[in-house]
Order: sequence, then C-alpha cells, then structure tokens
Amino acid sequence: MVDILPEATPLWQSMETVALEVLSSYGYEEIRLPVIESTGLFARSIGEVTDIVEKEMYSFNDRNDESMTLRPEGTAGCVRAVVQHNLATTPRRLWYTGPMFRYERPQKGRQRQFHQLGVEAFGVATPDQDAELIALSRQLWRRLGVDDVLTLEINSIGSASDRAQYRAALVEYLSAHRDALDADSQRRLETNPLRILDSKDPATQALLDAAPALSDHLDAESRDEFEQLLAYLDGLGIPYRVNPRLVRGLDYYNKCVFEWTTEALGAQGTVCGGGRYDGLVEIFGGKATPAAGFAVGLERLILLMQALEITVSSPADLYVIAADEAAYRHTLPRVDDLRRQFPDLHIVQHLGGGSFKSQFKRADKSGAAWALVYGETEIANNQVTLKALRGDAAQRTIGDAELAAFLADFLAETEGA
Repeated sequence: MVDILPEATPLWQSMETVALEVLSSYGYEEIRLPVIESTGLFARSIGEVTDIVEKEMYSFNDRNDESMTLRPEGTAGCVRAVVQHNLATTPRRLWYTGPMFRYERPQKGRQRQFHQLGVEAFGVATPDQDAELIALSRQLWRRLGVDDVLTLEINSIGSASDRAQYRAALVEYLSAHRDALDADSQRRLETNPLRILDSKDPATQALLDAAPALSDHLDAESRDEFEQLLAYLDGLGIPYRVNPRLVRGLDYYNKCVFEWTTEALGAQGTVCGGGRYDGLVEIFGGKATPAAGFAVGLERLILLMQALEITVSSPADLYVIAADEAAYRHTLPRVDDLRRQFPDLHIVQHLGGGSFKSQFKRADKSGAAWALVYGETEIANNQVTLKALRGDAAQRTIGDAELAAFLADFLAETEGA
C-alpha cells in the first residue's frame, strides 16, 4: 500500500478529469459505493473458488461477528446498489472510481491497495452495448495519449450451458495430461478449470494448443452476437485480436469478454478488462437484467503514461511577495478578492516571512509566471509591482485598479496558448 505523492498527483488529476469528460459525454452517471461490504457479497458474485476469494481478500469479523471485506473489485457493490435502490428500471449507465484491496505479492503495477475506474451499463442485452463500452474505453485511451500502445483482445465465453459443456470436454482432455500441468493448474482442474486457459506456465500452454476450443461449444445465439459485435468494431475502425483463451478471472462473466493489453509494462500488461454479466443482478435478488462493464487499473494506466513520457505539471500562475508583516496584512484582502474574481488562476501567497531574495527563490521554484510584489512604496500608493519570472517581459508597477485588467489579459493568453 503506497502513498501517491504531490509529484504524481497532477498526472492522476489530469487522467481523472479526462475520464469524467469522456464518461459524461456518453451519458454515464457517477455512483459512490462503500469500500467495505459483506464478505458473502463477493464470494457469491466473484466465485468461491476464484483466486480472489480463496487467497486475496482482506476479510475480518466486525463487532457483531459478521464477516466483512474490503472490496476487491467494484462490480459486485455496484450491482448490489442497483438492486437495493431499484436503479435499473430503465437502461442505466453508471461509473465509479476508488480504492480496491487484494492481498497479493506486491510488484510493478500490482499493489495491495490499488485504484480502479469502473464503468457499468444495465438494461441492454444486445451487442451494441458491448460495442459502446469498448468504443468509450478507446476514446479514453485516445484522450490520454496511450491509444497506440494498447491492443484489444476479445472473446466470447458463451452462456452458462455453453461453458458447462466446454468445461466437461476440457476436464476430460486435461485429466489425461494431469501430470504435465503446473501445480496451480492441477488444483484448478478440480475447482475452476476454465482458469487454466489463462495459465502462464509454458508446459501448460503447450498442452492447451491441442485442447478443445471454447468456440466449438458456443450456441448459435452466442456465435451470432459475437460476430455482430466484431462487425460493429470493424465499423468503428477499432482493431482487435480474437483470443480464444481469454476467460477473465471472475465467475460472473458470460458471452463477450475483453481486455486492453500493452507490451510496454512487462508482465503486468492488462490495463483494462471487462465483459458481459447478464445473470448477476438476478443472483443478487433483482429482476433478470442484462448488464456489461469494464474496469481500468489506474496505477497501470499511470505507469503506461509515464512509460510514454506523458507529463502534466501544475505550476502556479502568480506568487505574492510581501516585504514585511504590514505588507502581508495589506495583501490579504486583495489576494482573497483576486481568488474570487479569477477562480481559474493558481495563486500562491508566500508565508513565513523572509528576505526578498529568499521569497523570490521560492517564487521561482513554484513555477509561477509572475510575482506580485508589495513593499512600502506599493502600499503607500495602492500599487503592485509585477515581475516576470518566466520570459523577458519588463518589470512594471501598476495601480491596484489596473491589476484586474492585467490578469484578465494574462488569463486569456494562457487559455489561448
């Protein structure tokens, strides 16, 4: 669990602003969810034999001896809220963001407290909903400047009955080669055999080359919907790779599943994953409601932006320097009024006193474009001295009444740059 320091937060804020703009433009509404829920909520939705539930959840008994869990993902809580508050009476588009918790081995791009952006859509059963989610995510990548290094991998895992038939065929095949499987896959053979398709073990991967294919066990509806989705993606000009081994790690998925992956982050190459989960609302006691969504790993997205040397800085616009205590008292109401008049300006007031030299050193370090200087002369004449800290503009002294016009021009130039 790590701190996100001030040096990094401008990049996070920029990413969050872009995400809000993109999501709002598609008609998605924000929902804010608890970080702690009943343990049964996650065991029921994610699957009791998944790695998350078996090994990774932070669970504890509260004072009523009820088992509670720090949320390991966001979809379960979102679906719980949709059912509890009857939010899916019409098609509903929702999003949320915040910390998630999994007890994993910390490594680059993988932390025990991490952050996700979740996007969930309820009430539309047809592939146009899946296409919109994928198109939305691609718009996000474009706006953030990472589109060129992300690849869309996509698959259909069919209906529950499709997977049951395929599971039987896969178990029969892999059981005959059990000794050649890695230890994790041998365990999964008894509990969650489809997850073996996601194994990174080379020997297991070689065995899977000759294994039965999930695509051969899809019913006509699943096949037709998948083909329709691919046609939509072709129409949108979104390149994709059909990955027949892509199953995702959560039990609630059905039909379309997808991931956005990159080779720029090494082993932790999945930045975003999602798919359709049509049965989950009903499992939680609601009416049968089709649903689909995705989640973005924000730490990995930040790492990707940093790998591509995408930077965001948030320097001050103005730095206010006062010669002494009397000058500081003189500036207080004036600076407060400037902040009211120009809410888009980043104004830093020097605190703690000190010589002009030390204050100008702080002003330069702030990245500000201009210093507003108040000394004995400026106070006596209701003036302010403007000193450019960037560029070669001449120093000048103007009346207090002229300052608003100067700052309006400065702001217009800044926004037009």
